[in-house]
Amino acid sequence: MFLSCKQETKTTDTTTMEVEKPNVVILYLDDLGYGDLSSYGDLSSYGATELQTPHIDALAKEGLRFTNGYATSATCTPSRYAILTGSYPWRNKDAKILPGTAPLLISTEQQTLPKMFDAEGYHTAVVGKWHLGLGTGHVNWNEHISPGPNEVGFDYSHIMAATHDRVPTVYIEDGRVVGLDPNDPIEVSYSENFKGEPTAISNPELLKMKWHHGHNNSVVNGIPRIGFMKGGEAAKWKDDQMADHFLKKAQDYVKAHKNEPFFLYFGLQQPHVPRTPSPRFVGKSTMGPCGDVILEADWVIGEFMNTLKEEGLLENTLVIFSSDNGPVLNDGYYDQAVEKIGKHDPNAGLKGGKYSLFEAGTRVPFITYWKGRIQPKVSDAMVSQLDFYGSLASLIGAENNTLDSKDLLPVLLGDSKQGREALIMEAASRTALRKGKWVMIPPYNGLAINKQVNIELGNTSEYQLYNLFKDEGQKDNLATLKPGKLKEMIEYYERVIGGFDISQGSNP
Repeated sequence: MFLSCKQETKTTDTTTMEVEKPNVVILYLDDLGYGDLSSYGDLSSYGATELQTPHIDALAKEGLRFTNGYATSATCTPSRYAILTGSYPWRNKDAKILPGTAPLLISTEQQTLPKMFDAEGYHTAVVGKWHLGLGTGHVNWNEHISPGPNEVGFDYSHIMAATHDRVPTVYIEDGRVVGLDPNDPIEVSYSENFKGEPTAISNPELLKMKWHHGHNNSVVNGIPRIGFMKGGEAAKWKDDQMADHFLKKAQDYVKAHKNEPFFLYFGLQQPHVPRTPSPRFVGKSTMGPCGDVILEADWVIGEFMNTLKEEGLLENTLVIFSSDNGPVLNDGYYDQAVEKIGKHDPNAGLKGGKYSLFEAGTRVPFITYWKGRIQPKVSDAMVSQLDFYGSLASLIGAENNTLDSKDLLPVLLGDSKQGREALIMEAASRTALRKGKWVMIPPYNGLAINKQVNIELGNTSEYQLYNLFKDEGQKDNLATLKPGKLKEMIEYYERVIGGFDISQGSNP
């Protein structure tokens, strides 16, 4: 346990020493798959053969790589909710993929990760993707927007409201749109277009990127989006400058707060669609924009880590790297992601992907790095982003008063191999159970395959049971062959989903 920054504490021989609280940085990518990094190549026969990601690889090879690291959910908003609240997202019926006009998903009364850090004397910041809603549902984008990140514990915020492919396409800093011309006010709607405003359907000649499904509303920078937007021309972001923009904000934040303990949640937009790499990275991979933006994200991580090094912070900073859900190739735009995939397997042999209850939906790259504290190794322990709250509370000596988050700090630091016994996984409000080496997926109605993105969702009319130690690709459903194990898994799952007494330790 660490004490407050430069707080004096007495030792048994009456001498005093100074103990500094470590900085904490979460580097969170968007739609990055388990097989998208070359550093995970030696952990799977599938590997990232078409991509080399040397900067993220350096984190992995000098830190702790987890082979069983999970996001809570197979989509972005729920996973982000879990990190910041320490609560399973399926407990909140509104924790789904949100439109850009959604109200703030996290209650301002709710305990959050940044509030916990703040109470322990940390400065806190979020830079990059937010996608947890803003305001109360009727946002006036031309005034101060509240509540938002600042009202749930972040001292500083520089974000995009939702996603790269949704309006409003502007940056928001501490509740105000950056660069807004008051004579050109912003209007946003997810129900109907504004009179006379072009869309991808009415004005296809404006498009620089063709839409495949779901992205045919307002056109910004030649890219069709989800939702309708009018005004705010001076404030609109430049898509191919976004990586540089967020990197600079994260670097500036570190430099400004290097002399006090800080918590930074840095949400990169890559490799989410639309994939718009800087001109410096166009054509750097053989996979088109899909590969180019992963290489760009790798460069961003390298530049950010260089800043920590230059500012003398590596030895006192815990860095956690992961992704909000599994991969997807065609997620709404024609960008040759499918055609140029080559031998690359973003799933690394796992079944499913984004939106899916199968393993590739929630098992993601998961790395912890702390120079001089974490020793390089690979861990097979099961860990979840849900446990960031409980583990980081233990790190800085704070109270963990969350519902679901466990203290796995010894596991994240490489001092223990005893990870989670069990985890509830979620995809579009459907849930499944991983317990030990087994996965149980209950019956669900609905399409077996999302044909728009070509991903198996895990929906069948029968129970599914898989032994991941023998069948990581989930090819053999053992539900009928292992009735005793299936019964055990169902009973455990129903206890958790149906409610539990946290004092009895029955939560997975």
